[in-house]
Amino acid sequence: MKITAVRCIQYTGTMEFPGVFWEERLIRPVDIYPPFKAESESWPSPAHEGAYRMTSTFVHIETDAGISGTGGPITPDQAFIIKHSMEHYLLGADPLAIERLWDVLYRAAVHGRKGVEMMAISAIDCALWDLKGKWANVPVYLLLGGPVRETLPAYASALGYGLDPDRAATVVKEITGKGYKATKWFPRWGPADGREGIAKNVELMRTLREAAGPDVDIMIDAWMSWDVPYTLAMAERFAEYQPRWIEEPVLPDKIASYAAITAKIGHGIAISGAEHEYTRWGIHQLMQAKAMHVYQPDIYWAGGISELLKIAALASVYDVQLIPHGHSTPATANFLYAQPVTLCPMLEYLIKWNTIHQWFLKYPVEPRNGFVPLPTLPGIGMELNDAKIEKREELP
Repeated sequence: MKITAVRCIQYTGTMEFPGVFWEERLIRPVDIYPPFKAESESWPSPAHEGAYRMTSTFVHIETDAGISGTGGPITPDQAFIIKHSMEHYLLGADPLAIERLWDVLYRAAVHGRKGVEMMAISAIDCALWDLKGKWANVPVYLLLGGPVRETLPAYASALGYGLDPDRAATVVKEITGKGYKATKWFPRWGPADGREGIAKNVELMRTLREAAGPDVDIMIDAWMSWDVPYTLAMAERFAEYQPRWIEEPVLPDKIASYAAITAKIGHGIAISGAEHEYTRWGIHQLMQAKAMHVYQPDIYWAGGISELLKIAALASVYDVQLIPHGHSTPATANFLYAQPVTLCPMLEYLIKWNTIHQWFLKYPVEPRNGFVPLPTLPGIGMELNDAKIEKREELP
């Protein structure tokens, strides 16, 4: 079996949704500059009243045996790199030799060890695993050695929901009412917002705890926009509300800052991160420095399923938890069902992001009563729903 084509196809459709879909964005490192802090976010783009224009690009790897694999959604930048820099390394190759192909692409993209090139390699890797699962006619977790568990708990990430106390309380009650035992929120305030921002962060944390009750884990994501003193100060103020972790308090390259926070934080609060780190080598540097308690590399960014297997082995050696960032629920679910419960205790389910990223999938993966069911589809389960596709365009 040989690879005969690598296609990046952009799909367009319409999602019916009354009102505002994306209510609030997260804080960003660039928000320390007022013009950028003032920016809002509307995503996806409105199509007409009560509907949004949905556009997603997927990479499809085809073979002479009629078996194909799909990865995505990916960005147009990733599609460009796949077509112009990586396709010729794949054409004619054995699609089942995934480790070899990963190594070839990594060596060829030596200047792209992090960022968009590695994201492109990640998408290709996931597409190859999807193809291999279809070839074997089994879900990918079986190829990875699973299942090691009967159920997989998910935590609900509330990115895109409004942060007004009344709205936040309502959403938390909806989340817990659906069986979730953990939820993550994204405050908009950081060091540049002074005492007023601190007060708003504390008000949000208090609101979440009161709405969720004492038995639900609450996590806070600072999205790389705090610093060491601010994070430690917020941990002091959050302590009575018992957050499970504070995520990405500083920029990814500030390893010493991560390690300082992790060593000093106390109050039973964990530090998580590494969503924006890449490959086993980048994650290993963090682990060597004891930078955090929970590691969250993204399967679709950090190197694909092949690389997450190596990162999981590292995490087991350093005795830390691995809870991948929730870019792709189908791939993540297959990966986690083959990992020990103590190493990878749960899956991140970004509620609104999954609505968008799985919009074109025929069988989207969704938690039931707070748990993600065991995958049953061959491969990763990336079959697209023709009924939702209004237009398709192959990117050259």
